[in-house]
Amino acid sequence: MTLALFLAALLWGVGVLAGAPYRTRWMMIGVLYFAILGAVAVMGAANPFGGALGEWLLLGGFAAVITAYRAVLAALRRRATARDTASKETSNEAPFSDAELERYMRHIVLHEIGGSGQRKLKEAKVLVVGAGGLGAPVLQYLAAAGVGTIGVIDDDVVDASNLQRQVIHTDARIGMPKVFSAEIAMRAQNPFVEVKPYNRRLDESCAPLVAEYDLVIDGCDNIDTRYLVNRLCVAANTPLLSAAITQWEGQISTYNRDEKSPCYQCVFPKQPAEGMAPTCAEAGVAAPLPGMLGTMLAMEAVKEITGAGEGLSGRLMIVDALYGENRTMRVKKREDCPICGG
Repeated sequence: MTLALFLAALLWGVGVLAGAPYRTRWMMIGVLYFAILGAVAVMGAANPFGGALGEWLLLGGFAAVITAYRAVLAALRRRATARDTASKETSNEAPFSDAELERYMRHIVLHEIGGSGQRKLKEAKVLVVGAGGLGAPVLQYLAAAGVGTIGVIDDDVVDASNLQRQVIHTDARIGMPKVFSAEIAMRAQNPFVEVKPYNRRLDESCAPLVAEYDLVIDGCDNIDTRYLVNRLCVAANTPLLSAAITQWEGQISTYNRDEKSPCYQCVFPKQPAEGMAPTCAEAGVAAPLPGMLGTMLAMEAVKEITGAGEGLSGRLMIVDALYGENRTMRVKKREDCPICGG
């Protein structure tokens, strides 16, 4: 068999020098084997390669077993690799469990949102300032819509007088900090979202906190905090959705969405005179009104995150619930604005 081994080595070396693929070189060896097998069968013991026909057949069978074993291993390896790749692609393309898909299906079938938009909602981080009248419906609908991370900051506690309009709270939670009361309701509504309650008042030290979020929604009930939220959002280059209500009326807009859109102080450059913007406690408020404006804030947040439709950037909407009238006015960025101007 020395001659056969020499010829096999020679063919392999020629294949290497010629740059023949690995499989081609083995095919050359296979052709040589069958040529030798034919010579042995025809010439018998007088063949120049030595060995009987049975020995050569046994050698070929042994080689065939090894080849089949290697082929099976390669096939299993390819299948495992394909399965891992498919798993990763599925994870990337469909990051929802079956329960989440069923929950969000009404969003997913909307052309303007779809699966990609719902994924953006899941990956979004939204901070809501205030867990009162405006914050209550905002938080409920953000959780229901599947916004992945929802922060809520407020230092107040639930009071009996809140329950007329702050629908996220209940009688059993009177005396509880509002952020924790809201957290309970949101987790009960949707266990797939992460809720981050901050039981504190928003102040200048909250700048790093604001910078952690993709979008801020202002649902507070005092003008000083609105100006502060605006300053922090401009500094962090974070879009701001803001609304305000009193008695039967409300207003809502999107601020700081891009370099051309106004910030809150562009539209309201000076604080109103004392007594001109009374709080709900001072002037009263119709129970459904914060629900109307809060739901609109949540709707604008969904649009802002998913890119659906046209937002309220550059437009201020005034809602008159007493007479059932809405009107929208154009607002512009002010170059002399002390917060965002040039």
